[in-house]
Amino acid sequence: MKKLSFKNHIALLLLGLMCVFATSCERGYSDDIDVATFPVSPDIFTDNPVGLTDEFFESFDPATGANTEGFGTDDNVAFKGTTSIRIDVPTPSDPNGGYIGGIFRDRGDGRDLSGYDALTFWMKGSTTALVGTLGFGSDFEENKYAVSINDVELSTDWRKIIIPIPDPSKLTQERGMFIFSAGSQSTNGVGYTIWIDEMRWENLGTVAQPRPAILAGQDQTAQANVGVEVPLGGLTQTFNLGNGQDITVNATPAYFDFVTSNPFVASVNDLGLVSVDGPGEINSETGLLENTATITASIAGVEAAGSLTIEASDLNIIALFSDIYAEVPVDNYNGFYAEFQTTQGFNVDEGGNEIIDYTELNFVAIEFYGREGSGVQPIDASEMTHLHIDVRVNESLDPADFLTFELWNNFTLGNAVSGGFTISSGELATDQWVEFDIPLTSFNGLTATDALGALFTVSNATISAVSLDNIYFYSEN
Repeated sequence: MKKLSFKNHIALLLLGLMCVFATSCERGYSDDIDVATFPVSPDIFTDNPVGLTDEFFESFDPATGANTEGFGTDDNVAFKGTTSIRIDVPTPSDPNGGYIGGIFRDRGDGRDLSGYDALTFWMKGSTTALVGTLGFGSDFEENKYAVSINDVELSTDWRKIIIPIPDPSKLTQERGMFIFSAGSQSTNGVGYTIWIDEMRWENLGTVAQPRPAILAGQDQTAQANVGVEVPLGGLTQTFNLGNGQDITVNATPAYFDFVTSNPFVASVNDLGLVSVDGPGEINSETGLLENTATITASIAGVEAAGSLTIEASDLNIIALFSDIYAEVPVDNYNGFYAEFQTTQGFNVDEGGNEIIDYTELNFVAIEFYGREGSGVQPIDASEMTHLHIDVRVNESLDPADFLTFELWNNFTLGNAVSGGFTISSGELATDQWVEFDIPLTSFNGLTATDALGALFTVSNATISAVSLDNIYFYSEN
């Protein structure tokens, strides 16, 4: 069983400031001190944008394929009043960009949203589709309290969308009023139109039964070396709405309060990064080494489902994707290269085990060089001796079939070096896992491993369906 998985998905974003006072030293504010407050304005769009920046819509970077031309307003369609927001979702081949997305940002220093429990708006489409991402809290700066829902069903009738706030008390100065991203994946590449109207913050009073979760509510275990940082994923908050519907939002770590059971082994910060700080200590009564720590969390005093139990290890391992070892942060498991790459797929659950599953394979990259803002760092594997990887071919094998694994050092720089290692058909098996321990010296042409940034799997279409698991560097010493 895959005991540890911190992927995602995704990227996006955080940071924080807290102050805790012991009961013995409580004190009130002097009457002479003015406590800073921010506007509580609820409206975001009602025929016109309300209190937003002059740009109103701030697009994602066009360099990522974002279309900046498909956003505007419509004076002929409205849920209420005269005007709605109009979003024209492009086709993948649109020369202005193959998807559309961006944010609305408050014009001032932010709004106090602590008196509300949800962002609401009315939405309809020219056709039925799935809207990739809707949310708030992203301001293209810290994105500290970002919240999102994914794959929202779009109807041709007006429907009210409710996105609950995981913990309103946190939002006393928020600039990120709205975020969206939409493509044409669910419409087979056909473009369509979304209309949005009457967008505002509300205190519905029917957002109830909070159920936070970390690691998607699973109790996971992992081994990790001292000094390793492990990001917690699967952070969500589920509510029951007044109509009986459950809705789950993705939430950033800043909404959570994290706790460790053993600070001699591991700690966790408000970015959701678990640091393995030490090997533990000997219990003076039992004489046994206590080298595990369990990380739990809560939101607004409600305990979150899921936990991470870390066992400090002295093994010299750097894991990209592993059943038993804590993984270092990774940019993605399918760094898609448009026009050249045909490979589809990424990590999936298979009977409770998480694997990486690729189809239509010609080549694919697992990238860990550190995309801008991702927090990922290239891997220094100069002390490692081998790459371990489990491979399963999910189709019949021909004698000429092969897979090549390539490692790239200084991946994004002009002095990048790479080396490949090829596995022949006779070393692989159909529908069976085969383990490979490849000496790093066998990657022909790879002259340095101090800043590894990508692992490519290449088949030149000789094998089109393959699964990977347990990918890590290790040292024999």
